[in-house]
Amino acid sequence: MAIGGKKITKLDRASILVDARHALDMPLRRAFGKRMVTLGGLSLLTGCSITDDESINGFLVAVSRLNDRAQAFLFDADRLAPTYNESQITRPFPFNAFYGVDDVPNVSSGDYRLKVGGLVTGQRIWTLSELYALPHAEQITRHICVEGWSAIGRWGGTPFSGFLRRIGADTTAKYVGFRCADDYYESIDMATALHPQTLLTFEYDGQRLPAKYGYPMKLRMPTKLGYKNPKHIVEMFVTNTYPGGYWVDQGYNWFGGS
Repeated sequence: MAIGGKKITKLDRASILVDARHALDMPLRRAFGKRMVTLGGLSLLTGCSITDDESINGFLVAVSRLNDRAQAFLFDADRLAPTYNESQITRPFPFNAFYGVDDVPNVSSGDYRLKVGGLVTGQRIWTLSELYALPHAEQITRHICVEGWSAIGRWGGTPFSGFLRRIGADTTAKYVGFRCADDYYESIDMATALHPQTLLTFEYDGQRLPAKYGYPMKLRMPTKLGYKNPKHIVEMFVTNTYPGGYWVDQGYNWFGGS
């Protein structure tokens, strides 16, 4: 179809809304969600005109950045999330993903490699044995999901702030981006990355992290309410540019896989 001489691409509205909901993974979605997660409502929030594939990409990035700003406003780098004792752990801890438990990715421990890049002096590949040898920390904290439930879990791993310093990350940079084996992409601000309770986890409840919880590693951010914690992490990137642009440049779709 053409309007005023410009070709307009016919869009799959249902697919766009799935991606938009995927991008709105923060408490802000709960505030506006049921009323505003429509093409019209989200366009009003972001100021974007949705007419073609290029504008859809810009629209989804704008939505994600809007939510990042809301989280940054709520975040306090000096405040610790509450911790709990073993008797308070939720068993079983709920499975939560944008796919069913039967579709959890099968990541081979022998073949696994973590790629680290961007504004770091130690750009390299990490094996699982090297990651498991890092300094160990454990926490029992509550996860508060955007879907309206919460659960307390016991997580073990290494403090993410220590890992960033170990790889020579520029901790004055703005963002850390993640690519995951389940085709999920996420980013966090550096203040959250450096928070003492942000944990790169390899264990759940004293055991190696089960596949359904993010094997071989998951990032836990108990100070972020209703935030998707990236699971099955295979790549991370430190940058001053909003990470969505980096993944697109690498040939990935920031909101839905390669």
